[in-house]
Amino acid sequence: MPQHPSPPSHPGAGQTPRPGQQAQQAASSQSSQWGTIRFTKPLEPELFNSRAQEAAKRVAQDRNRNNPAQLRRFYDELILWETRVAQQPEKFGDYLPFIRMLNAKVAYAEGRKLVDRTFVTLMHHTLSEVTSPESLTICKLFWEAFMGFYKKERPSD
Repeated sequence: MPQHPSPPSHPGAGQTPRPGQQAQQAASSQSSQWGTIRFTKPLEPELFNSRAQEAAKRVAQDRNRNNPAQLRRFYDELILWETRVAQQPEKFGDYLPFIRMLNAKVAYAEGRKLVDRTFVTLMHHTLSEVTSPESLTICKLFWEAFMGFYKKERPSD
């Protein structure tokens, strides 16, 4: 029986992407731009300084979305999960799916035009770096620094 080759999963030269594929490609390329943000030791000395400040500046560029109060809600939920994990580190594995569910909440906010793609990819990247209680604490500290710089970049409207 002759075997038929399967269609390529990625469009080649001269092919147009399937619906939704352009959005995925844009998201993955934007996500990779956050690649310098890592929560593994040894920590990069500028993680809570210039890396957080640069992220805040990029997210602050969209003046129609990314209201500081909206972003604070996501940060507050991250604090809640970090506190729970700090109290019961042995339950980290049980809590991780709920921590990563923040991605869904951020996507919903993007669908309602409350946050932009830059914020979505930053949140997605930082949550993907969370693999242990220690990395969750580092993630929370990164977002603490981000929120401080964000307040400077975009004072409450």
